[in-house]
Amino acid sequence: MNDAQRLQLNVRISKETSNKLDEIVDYYQENLKFGRVYKGDVLTDIIEKSYEVMKKQKQSKR
Repeated sequence: MNDAQRLQLNVRISKETSNKLDEIVDYYQENLKFGRVYKGDVLTDIIEKSYEVMKKQKQSKR
């Protein structure tokens, strides 16, 4: 994805949440073997997976 398709989000999160994100990034780094893993990539993956779950739940309610 090129820079024109990317947005920068500036958010405030708690130290505890930041520590959890660091732990998730470490997990991805150790277990997925993609090379260097960045927080933005992990957040994107989490959001995409959550979005798919949400869509499935919405469809099942219909």
